[in-house]
Amino acid sequence: MLQLDNLSLKYGSFQALNGVSLHAKQGELVVLLGANGAGKSSIFLTISGIHRAAGGSVRYGDKELVGMKPSQIVANGVVQCPEGRKLFPGMSVQKNLMLGAYVHRGDTAGSKKVLDEVFALFPILAEKKDDPAGSLSGGQQQMVAIGRAMMGRPKVLLLDEPSLGLAPLVIKQTFEVIQRINQAGTTVLLAEQNAFAALKIAHRAYVIESGRIVMEGDPESLMNNDEVRRAYIGA
Repeated sequence: MLQLDNLSLKYGSFQALNGVSLHAKQGELVVLLGANGAGKSSIFLTISGIHRAAGGSVRYGDKELVGMKPSQIVANGVVQCPEGRKLFPGMSVQKNLMLGAYVHRGDTAGSKKVLDEVFALFPILAEKKDDPAGSLSGGQQQMVAIGRAMMGRPKVLLLDEPSLGLAPLVIKQTFEVIQRINQAGTTVLLAEQNAFAALKIAHRAYVIESGRIVMEGDPESLMNNDEVRRAYIGA
């Protein structure tokens, strides 16, 4: 289980996260809803070790992640797919994917097996494996970003705004893939503004505002909550 307890983060004098506590059980798909600037990415960057917590705890199983290097956190099975994809546009699709396997670089056979699994998940990437990542459509680039994260062999996958900038049909396809990844056994923590699409595939959800968790519940209760509907779905 991934467990955050009283997690805080500061950017200089700005309190980005203030006492955030949440959890994701093994095999769950948990959604984190919030507007731009609410703190979703800050949570992910702190879990991933990119930003150092000002206080609190991030545990995965019996391991404390706060204080670990990002590469150690990935090696322990917690892998982030960042907002905005962060691809290398001039590099081929396959080379972008293989960057996700860097912490497992000593296991060439294992990485080849995972690469084949990514290509099975996203067949179009197998067709375009030698094309520059920057030549792909937005939806295909998001596939590369998710596939690169899968190359890290996640037990917990952190997905930060995967629907950002995508057409409605592509969003539907992306969320179907995320659900398949979860159903195959990977725990997923999904940060989203697109509440309607995210809650349809979630087991549980949290709402974050101004660096604090303000609501928690099952998808149905949040979908029917007037405040959530007005803020994220549209009444």
